[in-house]
Amino acid sequence: MLIHNTLTGDKQPLRPLVPGKVRMYVCGATVYDLCHVGHARVFVVFDVVVRYLRHLGLDVHYVRNITDIDDKIIRRAAENGETTTALTERTIAAMHEDLARLGVLPPDDEPRASGHIGAIIGMVETLIAKGYAYAAPNGDVYYAVQRFERYGRLSHRVIEELRAGERVEVNEAKADPLDFALWKAAKPGEPAWPSPWGDGRPGWHIECSAMSTQCLGNHFDIHGGGYDLIFPHHENEIAQSEAATGEPYVNVWMHNGFVRIDDEKMSKSLGNFFTIRDVLARYQPEVLRFFLLGSHYRSALNYSDAALDAAREGLTRFYLALDRAGAGADSAPDGEFVARFDAAMQDDFNTPGAIAVLFELVRELNRAEAPGRVATLAATLRHLGGVLGLLQDDPQAFLKGGAAGEGPSDADIDALVQARLDARNARDFARADAIRAELTDAGIVLEDGAGGTTWRRR
Repeated sequence: MLIHNTLTGDKQPLRPLVPGKVRMYVCGATVYDLCHVGHARVFVVFDVVVRYLRHLGLDVHYVRNITDIDDKIIRRAAENGETTTALTERTIAAMHEDLARLGVLPPDDEPRASGHIGAIIGMVETLIAKGYAYAAPNGDVYYAVQRFERYGRLSHRVIEELRAGERVEVNEAKADPLDFALWKAAKPGEPAWPSPWGDGRPGWHIECSAMSTQCLGNHFDIHGGGYDLIFPHHENEIAQSEAATGEPYVNVWMHNGFVRIDDEKMSKSLGNFFTIRDVLARYQPEVLRFFLLGSHYRSALNYSDAALDAAREGLTRFYLALDRAGAGADSAPDGEFVARFDAAMQDDFNTPGAIAVLFELVRELNRAEAPGRVATLAATLRHLGGVLGLLQDDPQAFLKGGAAGEGPSDADIDALVQARLDARNARDFARADAIRAELTDAGIVLEDGAGGTTWRRR
């Protein structure tokens, strides 16, 4: 199993610290609004990582955090005229609903920043005691970046270049402009907790250091997140955690690429985003999941209706093959296809390569005639699709399904199919053709076979 490690810049074998067990932490959402497609990519990518490692027989302890106290949350709650708790509880519930629809498995632990204030304060105290942090006169506590010799190794930058080339916050309370906040002094009307430095709240970066080490220990196997978190968030996590514990923090760092629209990163700050709910109002959940897995997780992914339509067509081919194969008897998967699928996935979770194997499998399934071979290939398709969190629907349910409110109802379609049959029996072929045309215009595909007429949504 080779994984691209952002820290080293190359692919490395996965060697769990404890044989047979993988401890993995992924930065989740800051819950001030509904999740968008960029968030969906993070959730789906690392859901597949967990699913595949478990498919290999590894015992995975998966932690995905929630940031529920943050400047954006405070601002949005004030704009809405509600408490931060009311805002975050509502958005967390919506996030869980969206992820369940996308087939994203829940993590083993889902810590919230607000539930780990004690651990955060303890880590800040340790950093001050070791000389890596200092309390400023304004009540904030800052990390002294210059004190950590290895700062910049994840993002492959050096401090001198950062100081010369980065736009850093001007703050007279800081000893160095590159220093970052571990603890922020309370402001009127903001949530706050008591601390040795006065009432306040944690900085963003320290939250993940405290939560990850509390859940997984000081040194663990994999840390993941979006490419935009490499600097400064994950860089700062390394500095905080290793300075506090004196141990290596993470062995393998994984980062997924951006979702882009018109060559710009999809983000709420740019206003060019589609929420997961926006997309699922028009496309079935597995279509969005299939689209997200159709490109390698480290590459940029261009969002468009055309790309989602293509994903729907591809997924339809899989379900048509399964529908034609029928339920059949349980059968062991075909070892050759499993081996080829594994070869792709063990090369840095190459989901496009794995999906290409599934398309080859579908082609052979459509050609197969012997019942035993059909059963084996169909079982293989279901099994390998399941490793990716795909092909979880009943084939007929998927083929007849569509986004909510899209096209005629199932009952209306069934009535038109029966009316067409009646017209054909009465040899009124003009009427039968007109009904087929009406259904075609509505996006309904009819297939006449020995067992009668079936239909599906295009």
